[in-house]
Amino acid sequence: MVWLKFLSCVAIIIFSGTKLARYGDAVAEKTGLGRVWVGLMFLGAITSMPELVTGISSAALVGLPDLALGTLLGSCFFNLSIIALLDILHPRAPVLSKASSLHMLPAGLGIVLIAIAAGSIFVGGRFSGLVLGWVGIPSIIILILYVVGVRQIFHFERKHLLPSTQVIPLRYEGVATGKLYLKFTLAALAVIGAGMWLSFVGDEIAETTGWGASFVGSLFLAITTSMPELVVTVAALRLGAVDMAVADILGANMLDMVVITWADLFYAQGPILAMVSQSHLITAIMSVVMSLLVIVGLRFRQKGKTFIVISWYGLLIIGLYIFGVYSLFVSGIG
Repeated sequence: MVWLKFLSCVAIIIFSGTKLARYGDAVAEKTGLGRVWVGLMFLGAITSMPELVTGISSAALVGLPDLALGTLLGSCFFNLSIIALLDILHPRAPVLSKASSLHMLPAGLGIVLIAIAAGSIFVGGRFSGLVLGWVGIPSIIILILYVVGVRQIFHFERKHLLPSTQVIPLRYEGVATGKLYLKFTLAALAVIGAGMWLSFVGDEIAETTGWGASFVGSLFLAITTSMPELVVTVAALRLGAVDMAVADILGANMLDMVVITWADLFYAQGPILAMVSQSHLITAIMSVVMSLLVIVGLRFRQKGKTFIVISWYGLLIIGLYIFGVYSLFVSGIG
């Protein structure tokens, strides 16, 4: 029965996520915000809802900070591996060569946020006095940097890239604006609802199969909560909206880090980053390195793929993901 619920959630996410990508593409055109901003903020926020629910519930209801951090950092880790999949699916040219250089800003901000979380995990309880109430100062810094960074990204895009978006041919000129916003909202609610349901179903599967306190359980929950990102980005790529696909991944990763602040707020036993296993450093470090590869791929644009079907950075990302998963397994994280 639990697996039937799981398949039902996945089916809803695939259907509504595909629609969401198409409606998001239309919203980007109608509003003039551009695919980067729509993917970064709107789609990133929508597809990050399962991580928000799982992170907060793991910390507040279950009292397992390791499960909360494992889900959030594991989702960032898995999301970045989607870049390699997009590169394989993208015909001929490397996918990042067709994406806007603006993506280097959210990728860089994501690195900073992950590094702050990793640094706090590394020092552990040695600086446990750095708290405001029971919330750790590093968690508050993550939230502040996110707000300031997103504001700067928005202004940079408005200043440097808005004139170039006006030359893009209109694809949704005949679509009624009011009806479009309604469809976008309904598709978003369906993805959010199914994604949140999937996070609980994933937890139920982990418990009924005995994976709950294991490496398999942590990895399974991280992947299931990232299912909306996977579906929406692949659907966006099929529409030719490369910028929206990449922005969704990078935006979701930044928001996953912000969820740490909310999980810390609901975890009243102390600063959450000072009370988790240092095994999470593996996921954090791998995520930082993979983000750096994304920046390099965006900066040095190759005309063709290095290995016919995949670019050099895509192959490295896959290798890092496999290495990271193996390292987590041998570390015994749960």
